[in-house]
Amino acid sequence: MKTVLVFLAVALLGAPAFAQTTWSLDKSHSNVKFAVKHMVISETEGAFKLFAGTVKAKDDTFADAQIEFTIDVASINTESDKRDGHLKSDDFFNAEKFPQAKFVGKSFKATGKDKFTLTGDLTIRDVTKSVTWEVDFGGVIKDPYGNTKAGFKATTTINRLEYGLKWNTLLETGGAVVSKDVKIVANIELAKPKA
Repeated sequence: MKTVLVFLAVALLGAPAFAQTTWSLDKSHSNVKFAVKHMVISETEGAFKLFAGTVKAKDDTFADAQIEFTIDVASINTESDKRDGHLKSDDFFNAEKFPQAKFVGKSFKATGKDKFTLTGDLTIRDVTKSVTWEVDFGGVIKDPYGNTKAGFKATTTINRLEYGLKWNTLLETGGAVVSKDVKIVANIELAKPKA
């Protein structure tokens, strides 16, 4: 009985050390952008206007943080209504049937000073594949209003064809009108809940 009581006391005293803080996404200071080669010679860029996410971390180093992120694919914006409509169609995202893309982190590991590797599952059109992001950690700071903020820039490249974004037309020279490789950049600012 004494051993059980000692174990419970240690567990209770140790609980705060393992408690996690859930950081929320500051959407007004965050964005999710992408770029894809167009006709081999140039890049076309776009962004998603609606997204959400949370990060759970034991402390402000974010070691082993748990990360989840969702994007409303119908919020895609490439500054062309016609192109945006095509991207929402079944040739690409099929936003009506598959309204969200989702990322669930599995590993967030430091690789150097203010550098991390984030690996997890990315789901688009009900296709889930493992993706690795290179993450730059901007640090943690108090804003003028007493809020604690953290900043990150995450970059990855995916093969859109693997996710069923299948539209493709070849040029006479042999290249594709739209590259299969899509670079994604997420600039993220997080807010820590006030105690």
